[in-house]
Amino acid sequence: GSIPEVAFCVGSSLGFSEALRGKARGLFSLGPQTLSHEIARLVLAEQLYRSFSVLRGHPYHHEG
Repeated sequence: GSIPEVAFCVGSSLGFSEALRGKARGLFSLGPQTLSHEIARLVLAEQLYRSFSVLRGHPYHHEG
């Protein structure tokens, strides 16, 4: 079936509490580095764009 709703949450530099992490259906990390909220949102948007592009058959990057 389809997923009716998806929410992406950006945690603090300390991450999320175990209680909150336990409520999530899925977790992923943008990497081991600590990013500002603004940069984390930008990286997430770019990764989602690339993922959907690949799923639709578009090339991952431009080749010279």
